[in-house]
Order: sequence, then C-alpha cells, then structure tokens
Amino acid sequence: MVKELAQAEDAVAACLDVASWALAEHDLIAALDAAHRLEQRLAAVKLVLVRELDGRGTAGAQGASSTAVWLRDRLRLTVPTARRLVDLAATLDAGAQGVRRALADGAISLEQARVIGDTVGTVHATAGAEAADKAVGVLVEWAGQFDPTLLRKLGTRILDHVAPEVAEAAGRAALEAEAHRSARDRHVTLSELHDGRLRLTGSLDAETAALLRAAIDPLTAPPGPDDPRTPGQRRHDALADLCRLTLRIGDLPEHGGEPAQIVVTTSFDPLARQLNVGTLDTGLRLTPETVRRLACDAGILPAVLGGAGQPLDVGRQRRLVTGPLRRALVLRDRGCAFPGCDRPPRWCDAHHIQHWADGGSTSLANAVLLCAHHHRHIHHGDWTVRLGGDGHPEFVPPAWLDPDQLPRRNQYHRRT
Repeated sequence: MVKELAQAEDAVAACLDVASWALAEHDLIAALDAAHRLEQRLAAVKLVLVRELDGRGTAGAQGASSTAVWLRDRLRLTVPTARRLVDLAATLDAGAQGVRRALADGAISLEQARVIGDTVGTVHATAGAEAADKAVGVLVEWAGQFDPTLLRKLGTRILDHVAPEVAEAAGRAALEAEAHRSARDRHVTLSELHDGRLRLTGSLDAETAALLRAAIDPLTAPPGPDDPRTPGQRRHDALADLCRLTLRIGDLPEHGGEPAQIVVTTSFDPLARQLNVGTLDTGLRLTPETVRRLACDAGILPAVLGGAGQPLDVGRQRRLVTGPLRRALVLRDRGCAFPGCDRPPRWCDAHHIQHWADGGSTSLANAVLLCAHHHRHIHHGDWTVRLGGDGHPEFVPPAWLDPDQLPRRNQYHRRT
C-alpha cells in the first residue's frame, strides 16, 4: 500500500506542473471531476488506516490519550475534526460497507459519507439491519443529487421510505440522536492569524444556532442600495455590532478584576497629527485612522500617553453613552443619523464631528449617533457630517457621488 500511495503522490505532484490555463474548458471540467473523485477515494483509504490504527491502540502505545489526540499531533488537525474521522471510520467498519464502497468509488463525498453513516446508524438501531441496508441504497442515490446539508435533512425522513411502520417512533429517536451529536460536536475555535485577524470556525448546536440567527439576521440586511458589502462582510459587521452592544450594556463578568473592555494605547502628539499607530491590550497594532475612530467609540477605553510614556488620559470610556448627554443625543438623532440607515440607538456609537484628537469637545453640538458600519464609513470614506441650522446632523456626499454635494439627512427616524 505504501508503494502504491507513493506512486499516486508522484502522479498528483506531476499534475501541479501542468499549465492548467492551456487546457480547453471541457478538459478543465473533466480534470476537476477526476480530482474530486480521487480526493474521495483517498479519503476512503485514510478512513481504513485510521480504523486499523485505532483498533490496534497505536495512540495509547505512543503516549496519546486517544486516537483523536494522536491524529491532531500527527496530521495537525483540530481535535473535533480528528474525532469525526475516528467516529466515521468506526461507523463504516461496523456495518455501512455500502457507504465505504460509494466513497471509494468517488460517488459520494466525505461529508456525505458522514451524513449517511450517521443516518444509517440510527436506522439500524431503530428498524434493524434490513432497513439499514435499504437506507444505504436510497441515501447513496440521493447523494448524487443533494449536498450534505440537504441530504441530512432528507435523512430525517428516510424511514418513511425504508420502514414506514416504525417511522414515527424512529423519527423521535433520530431527533434525539441528532441532538446528541450536535451537543457532542459543538465548538468554537479562534485561530489567530499573523496580521492580528482571527479565523472563526465552529459548529453550533441547534439552540445556539437559532439564538445567533435571531440576533444577527436583523443586522445583516444591507441598509440601502449603495451598500457595497458582501453577505459575508455584513455578517462580520453584525457580529461586531453584537460584541459592541454586549460591552456597552456592561453585564459581562469582570475579566482580571476589571470590566470587559478594549484598551488602545497611543501617544497623544502623533495621534493629533494623524501619524501614529496604536496598540491593543492584546499586543496587536492598529492603523492611525483606526485609532482615531476608536478614540471616540463608546465602548473603548483610550489610554493616551505623553512623550515619556506617562498616561495623560485614561478613561472617558463612557463619556457619550451614559448620562444626560447620551440621552439628549438619542432624543435628537433617534438612531444612526446616516441617510437611509435604520439602526436603533442601542446599536450606535457617539461620533465626534470634530475628532477628539483634534481638540473636539464632548458636547451635543459636536456629536452624532452612528452605527458601527457608518462610523467606519465616516472615518475612512469621503463623506462629511455637520450640524444644520436647526441643530440636526446632515451629511455631505463626496463630489464623485453628487457633483452638487447637496446635504442629505436620515428621514427614516423622522417617520418613527
């Protein structure tokens, strides 16, 4: 097997040197199909090897606490991913031989095999081996048409096709088994990237998924036709909004003896000249423009240092979000003041019209409510904001958008 796999590895490596741009479109598609089938067949081989190593107790012999932990270190996988490999290998070895054959033939994907294996295991436990064998055939056929997510949904009704006499009782058992798998596999992983960003991955159980959708979906709708963000970017910004709101409410437990907060450290003189970078309390560095925006963000604790590094101003953390000034700002703007935005006050930051770093005062005449998206937009874009003659905020669009640069106002909140 080692020799055969080495030959296959050489053949795959040779494909990397082929100029794919020179291939005709039908050859590209054929190559993609072939690569996908090969990937699934290799996955079938990998599962066989995992099952054999698990059965031999190799992980324990080499000092690991489990096969999943051993696979994490050996293959540099996450523990949940490694555990799913071990579980699927055991499932396919225990009785879902048809699933393993379909995977080895490249007819189904690894994720589809996992769905089918889970479903067939439930059918076997509730309706017996004969119904399980029928379920394999039906699910493999469905896998040729449906992706893993839809296949799992269809699988909840598989007994209606293979054992209708026990379908209702088995449906309850399947639901309980799915809930157990969901609870077992739940996790959230935060992977720090080299540039300070985080990669967020995970698997949420049904209840948590519903909570997240209920909280995040209202925030992901584009505020207007001019919103250039992708759906993924809108979900990202909605998650940031949720975090800001949570920090602003102040119900989080203390962290290290202090309220949960973000601390940004910078030097005052370069900040006022718009030249200096800042440093988060996690050690990550921020651009000068981001520091200036965070300096007036309602949930941020700015720690401004003098030339010798002494703290000149630590605090004013809630200077625009509590007290009479915040209430007056909410009464005036009623929500995000940017034209067309419907974000309510609780989702908004208090933005200094004249930047705090430029000597702007903390007053009603120098503040405007902006949601997180439009707060960034004002700091990084070409729009400007000012108070009109009646004391209400108005926004001047850039010349490339409106050559006449006619001021615009948010009419949404005026109607509510």
